[in-house]
Amino acid sequence: MITGVTCAFLTVFSYVLVHGFVVDGTAPLRSAVSLVSILITTMLVLRNVSANLRVKEVERERANLARFFSPKIVDQLVDIHTPFSFARRQPATVLFADMIGFTAYSSGKLPDVVISLLRDLLHLLSEAVFSNHGSVDKYLGDGLMAFFGPPLTSPRDATNAAVCALEIVRSIECWNQHYTRCDEGTVRIAVGIHYGEVVQGNVGSEKRLELTLVGDTVNIASRVEAYCRTLDASVLVTGEFVEALLAEGSLELAKAFVDEGFHVLRGCKEPIRLFSVRREQKSGQRPVNWLACTP
Repeated sequence: MITGVTCAFLTVFSYVLVHGFVVDGTAPLRSAVSLVSILITTMLVLRNVSANLRVKEVERERANLARFFSPKIVDQLVDIHTPFSFARRQPATVLFADMIGFTAYSSGKLPDVVISLLRDLLHLLSEAVFSNHGSVDKYLGDGLMAFFGPPLTSPRDATNAAVCALEIVRSIECWNQHYTRCDEGTVRIAVGIHYGEVVQGNVGSEKRLELTLVGDTVNIASRVEAYCRTLDASVLVTGEFVEALLAEGSLELAKAFVDEGFHVLRGCKEPIRLFSVRREQKSGQRPVNWLACTP
């Protein structure tokens, strides 16, 4: 912009020096053409700069969204420029996954071995979430919180969450087959799922904001995951979640869960109906590629 203004000024100044303020022959026309050329060039430069700034802004936005959402959802959010500065309330399926007995498992192991285990485990869990169109809300040490639905709901949110949970169980089985051959202990996982209304928005300080879900649905899903240890189940889901599965038409998938009756969970006033995964059931889904079972 400054360069363009400078060039225009020099063009006018040079004309005045040579011809003064007298309009003489074709000199004014040549000067006018020069000014128009400078104007067009300046506009093109400004447009290019604006485009570059937009590309950088989209890249930053995409990198930030990629921390929470699957690549497919990131593409959709960038295209529609969805704002997250305000809270929104909508139905969602919330999933908590956690390694059982992590403290005992990591006891006596070198720090780099423990960190390597966590990286591999969280990678496995994340891939299962993203491959089924879910989003990671946050990592919780040896586990994570994920959700299916917000900000772009679909007719298969509960179904995707169920497939994700069963895929996690299958992948952990493959994990254990591999690490048992390597003289490592087996890994046990607990997955809890609940369906209901949540509030999504940015929380934190001006220096660090995090996009997260809050509400009773999140709290119940966390309690359900913790209750896996009481019922010795790999996956526990609520009655509301099973109803969501049936509403989506996933009848066969709903049969993978066994009715465990009503239970009073910590922090919940009313009993909650729980369903667990049948021990003999398999997800029918291929495990995460890099953890596929090998002979």
